[in-house]
Amino acid sequence: MQRIPCVLMRGGTSKGPFFHAWDLPANVVERDEVLISLMGSGHELEIDGIGGGSPQTSKVAIVSPSLHPDADVDYLFVQVMVAERRVDTAPNCGNMLCAVGPFAIEQGLVKAQGDKTLVRIRNLNTQTFVTSLVQTPGGTVKYEGRTAIDGVPGTAAPIHLTFLDAVGSKTGKLFPTGQARDVFDGTAVTCIDMAMPLMIIEASQLGLAGNERPAALDADSALLERLEALRLQAGRAMGLGDVRGMVIPKPVVVSPPTSDGTLQVRYFMPHNCHRALAITGAIGLATACVTPGTVTAQLLGEHALQLSEVRLEHPSGVIDVALSRDGGKLQASVIRTARRLFSGYVYAPTMRRLAS
Repeated sequence: MQRIPCVLMRGGTSKGPFFHAWDLPANVVERDEVLISLMGSGHELEIDGIGGGSPQTSKVAIVSPSLHPDADVDYLFVQVMVAERRVDTAPNCGNMLCAVGPFAIEQGLVKAQGDKTLVRIRNLNTQTFVTSLVQTPGGTVKYEGRTAIDGVPGTAAPIHLTFLDAVGSKTGKLFPTGQARDVFDGTAVTCIDMAMPLMIIEASQLGLAGNERPAALDADSALLERLEALRLQAGRAMGLGDVRGMVIPKPVVVSPPTSDGTLQVRYFMPHNCHRALAITGAIGLATACVTPGTVTAQLLGEHALQLSEVRLEHPSGVIDVALSRDGGKLQASVIRTARRLFSGYVYAPTMRRLAS
C-alpha cells in the first residue's frame, strides 16, 4: 500500500480530499488510477475508499504553487465517478474551490496577510482565475463564524469568491452555439458557458412544476433519458463533441421562484439531481438571468436584465450571486464557507496491484 498525505475538507456543499500535486504521480493515467482506488470508485457506496457514495462527496482537489504571475496557487478539480471507475477533469467545482484558499494558507503555499488574506487561484480545468478572501485573524485561518449557507448545518467564517474571467470557461464563448436560445427535439434551451457549460431548460417544457425533490427526479427514468438526449445534442452544438463520457454540459431545469428568490433551480450532475446547487452552475445561471434572449430572461421578464444580485432557490435553500462589471467584463461573486475535517494519510494500492 502507498501512503499519501491528505487533508479532507468540506468546501461549500461538497466534500473531498485535498492533495499537493507533488504527492501524486506525475503521470496522469497513474494519478487517475490512484484517485479511483483511494476514493473507492466503481461501487455505489465507494465502500473500499474514502468517497461518500455521491457525486457531491466523490471529489478531489489537487493544489500546487502557481508559475502564473496573476495566481498564487493552481487548483485542479477531479470529479471521481461513483459507480464507474473513471474520472473527469473537464469541469471546475466552485464548492471545492472555496476550500482551496484555507488549504493553501495552512499548507504554507500562501502567507497570511493580516486579518484577511486574498488568495489568487488559477483553475487548471478551465484556465480561469478566481480570488478567495479568507479570514485569517492573527495569521491563522479562522473556520468558526456566523455565516450560514443552505445545504450545510450550522455556521462558519465567510469566504468571498470572485470569478474574474469565467466567460467561455471551456468553449471560449458565452454562447458556444452562437445564439442565446436553441431548439432541440422541439425543446427550447439555452447553452451557456460561464464558469461551467450549462444547458438550461424551463421546467414546464419537461412536464415538471420545477419544485420536485431530487430523489423524485432521480427516480424518473423517462425524464433522465430525455435530459440525456438533449444534453448530447447540446454538447455537439457547443463544440464539445460526444459528451457521453463527460459531465459537461450540465442540464439545469428552471422555473419561477416560490418565495423571495429570482429563479427556482434543479441542477443535474449530469445524471443525478444536486441536493443544492453547484457554485459554477450558479454563476452561469445568474449570468443567463441578466442576458437578453435566454430561456431564463424570457421566463423572468425584462426587469431581470437590470439585476445586480440574483437569488437562486435550490432544494436545500438559496444561493445569492452578486454581479458587477470591470472594464466591460462581467464578474460574479459568492460567499461560501469551508471546514478542515481531518489531516493525515490516505492509503491506496500500489500501481502494480492496480495494473493487475
